Amino acid sequence: MAARNDGILLAGRLLLASSLLPAAIARALNPSGFALTLAATGLPSPNAVATASVVVGLFGPLLLALGLLPRLVGLGLAVHAVVMGLLLHRFWDFSGAVARVEQELFLAQLGLAAGFVLYAVTGPGGWSWQGWWHGTARAEPAPAAAPAAKAPRKRASAPRPTKAAA
Repeated sequence: MAARNDGILLAGRLLLASSLLPAAIARALNPSGFALTLAATGLPSPNAVATASVVVGLFGPLLLALGLLPRLVGLGLAVHAVVMGLLLHRFWDFSGAVARVEQELFLAQLGLAAGFVLYAVTGPGGWSWQGWWHGTARAEPAPAAAPAAKAPRKRASAPRPTKAAA
């Protein structure tokens, strides 16, 4: 049964990774602009946070797609998604239509975090670097060996004493 889920786990990993890459690439191409956005929220040391976010945003999806270090990567990306949601989508500061849009974006970040937590719990599956390393990656499950039918064993018994003629 696990071999059938390997393709689904691979597709899920690739979808989660692809959801992070556009924003991570945009932040990597303009880290100073991203740092200014973070500074506008009142965050101390926005340059360090922007640099850390770019590193996590670029290498996290790569590790996720390959299926390396699933617990560390999954939980790290979950924390990153929640923190970026809290910093960038502060819907409580707005009203009207802008507040609703920011709230939806914040909830989308929480949904991504939930996906990363599920990845950390379930693991990457057999079609991953980890599956290959541990030898569990294969296209089809190996046929299970049929249990050998056990023949009833005869108990070896001691010769019965015979009644002596009296």
